[in-house]
Parts: sequence; C-alpha cells; structure tokens
Amino acid sequence: MARYTGALCKLCRREGFKLYLKGERCYSEKCAMAKRNFAPGQHGKDNKKLTQYGTQLRTKQALKRIYGILERQFRRYFEEAVKKIGQETGEVLMQILESRLDNVVYEMGFAVNRRAARELVRHGHIRVNGKKVDIPSFRVRPGTVIEIKENSRGILQIKQGLELASKKGNTPSWLEVNAEQFKGTFTRMPKMDEISVPVDVQVIIELYSK
Repeated sequence: MARYTGALCKLCRREGFKLYLKGERCYSEKCAMAKRNFAPGQHGKDNKKLTQYGTQLRTKQALKRIYGILERQFRRYFEEAVKKIGQETGEVLMQILESRLDNVVYEMGFAVNRRAARELVRHGHIRVNGKKVDIPSFRVRPGTVIEIKENSRGILQIKQGLELASKKGNTPSWLEVNAEQFKGTFTRMPKMDEISVPVDVQVIIELYSK
C-alpha cells in the first residue's frame, strides 16, 4: 500500500499544530513547529481564512496523518462506524483507529511513533496472544495480549520507545503494560473522552455526511 515518505514535520506545519509524528523530537525545542510555526511553501506565512469545508477537510487530513492511513481505508472505517446502530459514530470511529495493532504497539510504549510501530509489526517483531501478526491494521480486541518477540527486545527503536514512554508517563487507561516483560494487555475499548487527539471528530462526521 502507498505510504507518505516525505518530511513528517511538514505535515504538522501544514495542519498548524503538532501531530506528534517524530517521537521525542516533538517534545523538544528542535520541533519544527517551535521554529517555523507556519505552513510550508512560498505562501506559508500568508494568513488565509479557511471556509467551513476547508476546515472540515484539514481536520480529516490531520486525523489521517496522526494514524498514518490513507483515504480509502479511512473511508471504510467511517462506513463501518456509521453502521453501528445505537452508538456514536465519532466514538466508534476513534475506537477503530485506537484498536489498530500499530497504534496499540505505539501507545504501549514499544515505539517512539506510529510509523516505527508499523515497521515493528511489518517485520514480525510483535506477538498477539502468542502468535506472530505482521499486519499493522490488525484489530485488537479487549483481553488481547501484545508482546515483543523475545529475540527482538534489544532493538534500539523499542528501547527508545520505552524511554520516551517512561518520560511521558501517561499510558492510556485501557492498556495495561509491563515494560520489564515487554508485554501489555488491551483491556477494553476506550471511551471518547479518554482518547486524546487534537482534532474535533464531529467535524469529520459532518464532512462525510454531506
């Protein structure tokens, strides 16, 4: 599947706020948003007022970039969320995104960002309930145990992820992590007010509902 391979910092600058795509750098003074807090390109410093549609589009793009997915897959997630009768579409959409294996690996602190987590999954370093799973979009269910393969625990990316997670100290409440054993459990689906993303998901629902 096609993936964005350009400069990650440009994505944050385009959206106008931090998407936390580069790990520890995003929390330091080296962050591009701290140095150049304007959109990339020749007219990046121009103060353009977005239309309602423009705001909705940028919000959708920001959420897609945070989780590292493309339009077709994002649209499928939305359509699945809409079909959940009796549940808020926005909450279901976020639960789908949060339960992706690459995101869970990142949130457990085994990678500095979701891109690194995706690589760990792709390269077969992750075990799900004792079995190798190398599909980043694999959906994790409550009660699922995620762990790093024993002979992969010395990988630098994993060590850096655990160090960053230790500094941040804010493991999501729906995850239980034992860093010493390189293992964690996805205990339950998160609630909407527990998911920390810098976008208004309702704006995206309104965009797709037109």
